[in-house]
Amino acid sequence: MTTLTATTADRRPAPILADLGPVAQLRAGRLGRRLPQLFVGLVLYGVSLALMVRGDVGLAPWDVLHTGLIQHLPMTFGQAVVVMSFVVLLLWVPLREKPGIGTVGNALLVGLSADATLAVLEAPHGLAARVALMVGGVVLCGIASGLYIGAQLGRGPRDGLMTGLHRRTGLSLRLVRTLLEVAVVLVGLVLGGVAGAGTVLYALGIGPLTQLFLPWCVVDVTVPSTATTTPETEVSS
Repeated sequence: MTTLTATTADRRPAPILADLGPVAQLRAGRLGRRLPQLFVGLVLYGVSLALMVRGDVGLAPWDVLHTGLIQHLPMTFGQAVVVMSFVVLLLWVPLREKPGIGTVGNALLVGLSADATLAVLEAPHGLAARVALMVGGVVLCGIASGLYIGAQLGRGPRDGLMTGLHRRTGLSLRLVRTLLEVAVVLVGLVLGGVAGAGTVLYALGIGPLTQLFLPWCVVDVTVPSTATTTPETEVSS
């Protein structure tokens, strides 16, 4: 009896992430999967942020800034997320980043989803329950990031700021992300935002978690020959 083994040629190529403009994103095909995946990912992203807020043992770096803002402005947490998203999008203009449906969807849906979740989710009693919410929020955020990034319909506002600064400065993505997140945490703390163990866990865990889930979520699309592509194995949140 002959044993058959898979050859390299038989294996399906690894999915890639394409750097597409807004029109090319829509022309890349498979919208029947990509659009629902995008919106599910963005809603879950907002839910994950709300879980961390209710856990109250530290927030994601940008959310430290958001909680600081609501100490001084008459707005909810989710509204602060939306407002800051559009402020960050203004910084895209000199960086010449390419927006997409996912960019606008991210700016709106994440904050709305976070507020909706906070409206029905009460803060738990006991440290164990709060830690569970925090850890669950970080893991869910990794899944949600894989879903919305894998839909290939545009970067989120904060992701685009990071990649734009990376291109303009020549600094590594890791360094740019670190500098941005340290800056927003410091500003958030000055404003009275909430940081803690969850902030550290998020900072250390979200990249590896997104990297773990992304290969399952990247949708193969039709890529123009002029588009820049990135192997999914090189992508981190």
